[in-house]
Amino acid sequence: MEAGIVGLPNVGKSTLFNALTAAGIASENYPFCTIEPNVGAVAVPDPRLETIQSYIATQKVIPAVLKLVDIAGIVRGASEGEGLGNQFLSHIRNVDAITHVVRCFEDPDITHVEGSVDPIRDIETIDTELMLADLQSVESQVVKAKKTARTGDKEAARKLEILAACEQRLAAGEPVRGLSYDDPGAAKALRELQLLTSKRVLYIANIDEDDLAGTGEHVTRVRERAAAEGGEVVAVCARLESELAELDSEDRAEMLQSVGLEEPALAVLARAIYKLLGYQSYFTAGEKEVRAWPVAIGATAPQAAGVIHTDFERGFIRAEVYALDDLVEHKSEKAIRDAGKLRVEGKEYRMRDGDICHFLFNV
Repeated sequence: MEAGIVGLPNVGKSTLFNALTAAGIASENYPFCTIEPNVGAVAVPDPRLETIQSYIATQKVIPAVLKLVDIAGIVRGASEGEGLGNQFLSHIRNVDAITHVVRCFEDPDITHVEGSVDPIRDIETIDTELMLADLQSVESQVVKAKKTARTGDKEAARKLEILAACEQRLAAGEPVRGLSYDDPGAAKALRELQLLTSKRVLYIANIDEDDLAGTGEHVTRVRERAAAEGGEVVAVCARLESELAELDSEDRAEMLQSVGLEEPALAVLARAIYKLLGYQSYFTAGEKEVRAWPVAIGATAPQAAGVIHTDFERGFIRAEVYALDDLVEHKSEKAIRDAGKLRVEGKEYRMRDGDICHFLFNV
């Protein structure tokens, strides 16, 4: 799964993308960099890894990784092919969630494409273009579904009902992500429409260095907008984060202290994107490495094992699981086992965030 980073021109989108994928922000034991010109691998900082390593001696620590796509900037008329509109829309259709960078800083040296800074107007510009593109897609899919429905196809009939609900929302200026179904079949059919505004959104408020707490008027307006949508906001100063990403760990810590931050805002952002994609982490720990593995929230133990290797899922027998608190209390895996705190879980077990696991399999 991957998230796309979007925004109007000159909002700091590419600066943030480059900082997120810079090697300096990542673990020294794992190479993070740009995979393709617009695709990056991003570390998800997790202090639990260091805690595990303090009890289980290992050669390296590897955090979980997520993919981030820097999508071409959008301008008014993108849904009609203006600017790089077609490229923008095709790339955003392929990602699983959207991180929307919104300019919340004033700088006379950086021209805003609309002539002034207004984050809500900017959000509405991109939302409008996505909704217009979705309307075109819905109209096209309605024509095809009607032909199939005439044959008595029940799935096509249900699809028509869902398309009608989507069209009603879009015509009212509301994104499709506000539409939900309790019925798993209908929810699946909605996802299969691949509508742009059905994707989850995280707003990234690009703030000024004078407002690192993100309490300024522009950010406040974005927070209010996100709250009304049931979404979230992460405030980041792209300029500062870009500088931090280029420093070694010692200089970075000194600079963070000087500006009153405990960690780079990009660390907070990476974890927020991870959550946006519906991920949680479980850990494996041994002599070679302590590693965080991304797994979908609600995944079963065999599915989690399959993240490591498909053979682990195919031949899954059981999982041996314990919690980080158990490790802190008992100091070693052997002591956890001796205390009867090592749980044996089967195929139906739903993974919990922070589980430390050993998988047994046979193929």
